[in-house]
Amino acid sequence: MSEDAGPIDAVPVRHPGRWVALVVIAVIFAMMISSFVTNPRWDIPFALQVMNFNPVLEGLLKGTIIATIGSMIIGVSLGIVIGVMRLSDNPVLKFVGFLYTWFFRGIPRLVLVTLFGTGIGYLYPRFDIGPFPFSQQLAGYLGLSSDLTLFTLNVNQISTTLIWGIIAMGLSEAAYMAEIARAGIMSVDEGQREAAAALGMKPSLSMRRIVLPQAMRVIIPPTGNETIAMLKDTSLLVALPLGTELFNQTSIIGNRTLKIMPTLVAACAWYLILTSLLMVGQYYLERHFGRGYGNTRTQTKDDTTRTRLMGLTIEGGK
Repeated sequence: MSEDAGPIDAVPVRHPGRWVALVVIAVIFAMMISSFVTNPRWDIPFALQVMNFNPVLEGLLKGTIIATIGSMIIGVSLGIVIGVMRLSDNPVLKFVGFLYTWFFRGIPRLVLVTLFGTGIGYLYPRFDIGPFPFSQQLAGYLGLSSDLTLFTLNVNQISTTLIWGIIAMGLSEAAYMAEIARAGIMSVDEGQREAAAALGMKPSLSMRRIVLPQAMRVIIPPTGNETIAMLKDTSLLVALPLGTELFNQTSIIGNRTLKIMPTLVAACAWYLILTSLLMVGQYYLERHFGRGYGNTRTQTKDDTTRTRLMGLTIEGGK
């Protein structure tokens, strides 16, 4: 800057629209708070009681939390496998991966849960598990008095249980996680694989130790969103029907007491609490796996002190 130039009297740009929007939002928020406080039909005290009922807490634990964890374990594990298959050079594996994602992404999750809860048990009432396919027919051909079946699975006994719902939602989630995993793997530079191959690593080993750890930066954010969506989709387990489920239990209480709105408020409150906890966990996971990438790196107090000691901080415009 020239010594003859005087100080610049910069006038910040006015943004009256921001203040207008702030006032409108404040008015709407105040009206909502007033509605909760003054409208007795919300019946917030009864909603708080419903949140602590034993059937509701049991449905929260078994039908919401356990179902979310189980479905995401299946979805993430199988989704990574399907995603790797879609990136394979083997045309058969690539086609199978595409066929899987095409089918399970095309079927609504509610329809899929209903299909598993009623259709599978109707079509296949029992599965005979043996060392060979068609164990009974093979035993008859060999003239054996007993077939080669190891054990029999009665599908009708588990068709309306939590396990069947977890399997249905997990298979559906795997199709979406496959695309997320595929995008994450493709985000890693090809030179990383080539460097791993130059060091003598097998493709499977380089995938586990080199590619996937770097791909997690891209995989974690949508996976967190999918986990939150899965937690809310556990309400679809009411289609089984499944007694131990949060939304089902609150609906039963609402029908018995004829207080529908307070029970819905109780269900919404629990969903909001759980999704808020998941969002906090997602934030810390994103920060952990995003270290060293652009603006996602967080500078700790020790880093700041170390930088100042090294004389890299510019003070006073010097």
